[in-house]
Amino acid sequence: MAKRPVHDIEAKWQAKWEQDGTYRAEDPAKRRAQSAEPYASKFYGLIEFPYPSGDGLHVGHPRSYTAIDVMTRKRRMEGQNVLYPIGWDAFGLPTENYAIKMKMSPQEATRKNIATFKRQIQMLGIGYDWSREINTTDPAYYKWTQWQFLKFFNSFYDEDAQKARPIEELPPGLSKDEHRLAYKAASTINWCPRCKIGLANEEAQGGVCERCGNEVEKREKAQWMIRITKYAERLLKDLDTVDYLDKIKAQQINWIGKSEGALVDFRITSNEYRRTGSDSTIPDTRYSNDVVTVFTTRPDTLFGATYLVLAPEHPLVETWINEGDVKNADEICAYRSAAAAKSEIERTAEGKEKTGTKLDGVTAVNPANGEEVPVWISDYVLATYGTGAIMAVPAHDERDFAFATKFDLPIRMVVCPHYPEPTCPVLTEAFVEEGHNVASGFLDGLPTWKAKDDMISWLEEKGFGERATTYKLRDWVFSRQRYWGEPIPIINCEKCGHVPVPEDQLPVTLPDVEAYEPNDEGESPLANMREWVEVACPSCGGKAERETDTMPNWAGSSWYFLRYCDPHNDKALADPEKLKYWMPVDLYNGGMEHTTLHLLYSRFWHKFLWDLGIVPEECGSEPYAKRRSHGLILAEGGEKMSKSKGNVVNPDDVVNEYGADVFRVYEMFMGPFDQPVPWDTNGIEGVKRFLDKVWNVFSRMLHDIPPREKQDELETLYHQTVKKVSDGIENLHFNTCVSQMMIFVNAIHEAGDGFKAEWRDGFIKLLAPFAPHLAEEIWEVTGPQIGPKRDSIHRSGWPTFDASKLKAATFELVVQVNGKVRAKIEVDSDIAEAEAKAKAVAAAEKWLEGQEPKQVIYVEGKLVSIVV
Repeated sequence: MAKRPVHDIEAKWQAKWEQDGTYRAEDPAKRRAQSAEPYASKFYGLIEFPYPSGDGLHVGHPRSYTAIDVMTRKRRMEGQNVLYPIGWDAFGLPTENYAIKMKMSPQEATRKNIATFKRQIQMLGIGYDWSREINTTDPAYYKWTQWQFLKFFNSFYDEDAQKARPIEELPPGLSKDEHRLAYKAASTINWCPRCKIGLANEEAQGGVCERCGNEVEKREKAQWMIRITKYAERLLKDLDTVDYLDKIKAQQINWIGKSEGALVDFRITSNEYRRTGSDSTIPDTRYSNDVVTVFTTRPDTLFGATYLVLAPEHPLVETWINEGDVKNADEICAYRSAAAAKSEIERTAEGKEKTGTKLDGVTAVNPANGEEVPVWISDYVLATYGTGAIMAVPAHDERDFAFATKFDLPIRMVVCPHYPEPTCPVLTEAFVEEGHNVASGFLDGLPTWKAKDDMISWLEEKGFGERATTYKLRDWVFSRQRYWGEPIPIINCEKCGHVPVPEDQLPVTLPDVEAYEPNDEGESPLANMREWVEVACPSCGGKAERETDTMPNWAGSSWYFLRYCDPHNDKALADPEKLKYWMPVDLYNGGMEHTTLHLLYSRFWHKFLWDLGIVPEECGSEPYAKRRSHGLILAEGGEKMSKSKGNVVNPDDVVNEYGADVFRVYEMFMGPFDQPVPWDTNGIEGVKRFLDKVWNVFSRMLHDIPPREKQDELETLYHQTVKKVSDGIENLHFNTCVSQMMIFVNAIHEAGDGFKAEWRDGFIKLLAPFAPHLAEEIWEVTGPQIGPKRDSIHRSGWPTFDASKLKAATFELVVQVNGKVRAKIEVDSDIAEAEAKAKAVAAAEKWLEGQEPKQVIYVEGKLVSIVV
């Protein structure tokens, strides 16, 4: 058989598919206008659109692209109207840094990088609808990103209706600026003076910049924020309405961090009281005006609170130092400085040794028992989480126990596991489970659930606290002091405040600049473009300035799935009728690294647009019906691929040597899709041999010639293969699909000449989503030799199986004696267990040597194991 002309075949069909629009999705209105029969249903498959870096693709990127391509090809062959689009998430710091390094503009760098990515993706034959290609850096796209930001700015959250509404509908007497969903507020950021950029906590571990190693500073800076916290409860509850992997839901739940409990007020004792104690003759002098409010999920343990811990940044600490209440002020100030140099991740790391300093001269009163307790500061308490203060119950909290043990603070057990036994165990570690209350006054003897409820009721009755729900989720910091991002469409006027750019002036485009780094004050390089910055206020006509911060690269990726539905619309974000047809996304796949923030932000963004009716009600409040994730492709040996290690595999090299189909099939075969798996060159060779065998066996089978031998067995295998591949694709078990196809091809090859056309065509259809070029070529060469050729295999029907033929009439029963195979016998598929055992014993008679079997085990449909 002639050698398969891999690259010629692949180039031929890629050009043909593009010419014919094979993978273009059809809008229903267009189909109706053509009087064509409507599709039975639609299928919207989505991958996280790539960030086009300067390095191009590595072999890990196409794993997701190919997997969803396999799924969408199957759905297209089943007759569904398939949307599988592609675009570019191209704003952000990496491109800006790459442009600076390569001495080119970010615009030029983006064009160059996209061209590389597009060439690489197209050489793989991914069935994207390229007519819907989008680019977040295209002004025609980010016009609508800016338009949506203005919707956030001009909306508030109605707590009663639990939805966003236009700011014009805000009840009278309420401040619009205090209720806008997009607002500007001071925020503490990590600042690298060398890179001149704000850093996320993850980028400033150890107090140094991960990019340059320079020490970072904490800076107060006004930042644009979006009130995602208003949607916290909906983001949690609506997880029950979607099909996400449990681990994906867990990441969403953990990031939102809902906690239910109570807010408790600890009053601070006054200087007079601390000076004179209970002998004071001045009435009502025990308390100052200061109150430390803590949140706790265990109000039942309040009687066991033996000290308070405040975040070093807590505003009351500064107040007490300034007012002279703190006797060890120098020590406290030194500790606060050291804490400020640490990231939140370092401060809260598991197993980190607890540090802290007592505020000498400041005490609080436990509202439950009236006892005076010391007040400490420690860096494991964060000002940005909860109230910035905790009540410490060391007997029933692991961190508090470690802290109290180190600093010899009282540990009082108030929840006992042995109740009603008269004594509780001596603690060697915190008891964090539920039990019954002891040493807790009116709570004594109550189980934990009841003690919690009664304590909250008591706090509310006495005015010492209230029932509360808190979330770890914080409002979304939406400002970046960089050039390469969407300009925030706000004009700052001394008279009018923040004024939105009129919609008819959108998009606000980026001006050309010579330098892309922020200035020493931390302002965006846009701040130096005075001609661009200085404008007239749209409201009063006076002098004003444009906002110079840009949006984060999360902005464009939070709604791109909507734009794919109508990518060329210059009158609206998207036609509502097209959104109704295509949304929600039926299957969304991406890496686990994006199942927290990107997924959360895009779900929130969609809900906001849904509230306002921009996304029609019929689309639903969740953008993705189903979310899955794939495992990483590692370097050979199991290491993560990295340029510094020189172990990155470039898909160009693989495709140049083996072709796109081999690359695609190998990526699907190399291991379970949701698990990390190392690259293996030997595995590629095996896939190449498999596809060569497919070509040699099937491309020459032009007629329906039944096989001379094992026809029934092969027919059963064919129907089993159709079922297993069909089910495997739906369950994303791509490796088992390829394995089953290999089994079938080997069986056909071993059977020799003769092959039913039904099996040939059905098998090639099964192969088509995995190896589309090879399948299309075989489909053509085995089709009609005279007259019109068949339509593309990728628009043909999906094969079906006959359930009655999934089980063979007979099977080969393996007979083992003491673990060794001694015989193989042909038996009926519906053989009873007793008969199978009897036949096996008879077949193994000479190996039994007259001994009576001690045990005979039948594994249905496979073997009989005899033990003597």
